[in-house]
Amino acid sequence: MPGTFTHQFDSSFFKGNVAVNTGLFINGQWTDSVSKETIDIFNPVDGTVITKVAAANAEDVDIAVKAAKQAFKTSWGLKVPGHQRGRLLYKLADLVEKHQDAIAAVEALDAGKHFIHAKTQDIQDGIKNLRYYAGWADKNQGKTLETSEAKLAYTRHEPIGVVGLIVPWNFPFMIAIWKVAPALATGNAVVLKPSEVTPLSALLLAALVKEAGFPDGVFSVVPGYGAVAGQALAEHALVGKVSFTGSTFVGRKVMETAAKTNLKRVTLELGGKSPTIVFEDADLEQAVKWIVYGIFHHSGQMCAATSRIFVHEAVYDKFLELFTAAAQAVRQGDGFNEDADEGPLVSKAQLDRVLAYIETGKQEGARVVTGGARAGRAGYFVQPTIFADVRPDMRIVREEIFGPVGVVAKFSTEEEVLELANDTQYGLSSYAFTRDVSRAVRVANALEAGCAFINSSALLEPQVPFGGFKQSGHGKEMGEYALEAFTQVKAVHINVGIKL
Repeated sequence: MPGTFTHQFDSSFFKGNVAVNTGLFINGQWTDSVSKETIDIFNPVDGTVITKVAAANAEDVDIAVKAAKQAFKTSWGLKVPGHQRGRLLYKLADLVEKHQDAIAAVEALDAGKHFIHAKTQDIQDGIKNLRYYAGWADKNQGKTLETSEAKLAYTRHEPIGVVGLIVPWNFPFMIAIWKVAPALATGNAVVLKPSEVTPLSALLLAALVKEAGFPDGVFSVVPGYGAVAGQALAEHALVGKVSFTGSTFVGRKVMETAAKTNLKRVTLELGGKSPTIVFEDADLEQAVKWIVYGIFHHSGQMCAATSRIFVHEAVYDKFLELFTAAAQAVRQGDGFNEDADEGPLVSKAQLDRVLAYIETGKQEGARVVTGGARAGRAGYFVQPTIFADVRPDMRIVREEIFGPVGVVAKFSTEEEVLELANDTQYGLSSYAFTRDVSRAVRVANALEAGCAFINSSALLEPQVPFGGFKQSGHGKEMGEYALEAFTQVKAVHINVGIKL
């Protein structure tokens, strides 16, 4: 039988025991994986093993998908009115709010997040999204279409059936809710595969889904390796849709698998290398604060990070002075420490990846303004790093680093910087800092990205869609647009008077 991981938290932020079932959650029950294999879960602050969780394989995924299909047909989908699905989502939101400290604590423990950031940002975002989509559950209606008096034509927005949700390790709980909430609101049954690096909050969510009263089989959680459990979910013939957040490389594999199997629908939210433009009229102090948050928050492990920074030549030196001082003031440490602002990178693999990019930047001739090395010997910390005077052809400028590394270049004109900004395979987010309203609108419209933020870094809202252009993926998370990703439109034609 599956075990339970219990951890005693004793910090000024949170004191108490948190228990997490470490099995798979399938058909409303906790179970071992068929193979009995497990995955070690690490604390990125010191590299120690926290616990082990069950590792799902293709057989486990098959069991979960078949249970979801049966639940969809017999006790969910269109058999449950929208207002009842909404009531369950509201109850789940209340339970998440009740247990927000416990969820934030395990999120900080295995993802390396700061507890306060996890609680006040990620968990609160999840609660807002649950309530937002609870309100949509009985409002996702079609249209009656005028044809003639002899015919009635209308559309229905129907759930797809079983959907596979694959979420990353950087925002495990928040991104899971981005997908789970609209999927359940529209009547789909869900099989959730959290990252093998950070599965604990998803397992806590499963317990709350059970407590909220969702029918068995409607929601399952199958922790496992991406190449095994994720691949099995992407290729399963009974899965009608996969929503994936992660790297562009893996996103291509998910899409390829879907195409080769049953042509299941795919939503992809992938990598980014977001252009961040600081014009000469910007409020430099505010711009620096937002950019520091955008690139050093969660140690830069964000697809929408403000990582590729273009600064007007008139304010370039002053910006670098302020940016450097702010980077050097960032305090790293344990996410339960009051004296820390940010935690570590999530894993040894991520640490090695980021350090390799930093070495590449040095070899390519970029100037290290601050940082540029590992921080300490324990855990997976990298110094907040700034490269200046970078060229467009450098790898650190073109490729997603996913760490606390910002690259800064100089520009002269708006036309020049827009060319530089759009010279990328990615198109997730973009940023501009200016006091000129006309320029703000003009630049926002010209940037080739799914989101444009003016005078801030990424401030996301449940009612506003998030998603990318180009190789940053397709489809939208959040907002009314996300409902389209989890429904299919049926056109109904009723002949009431046409005779042959």
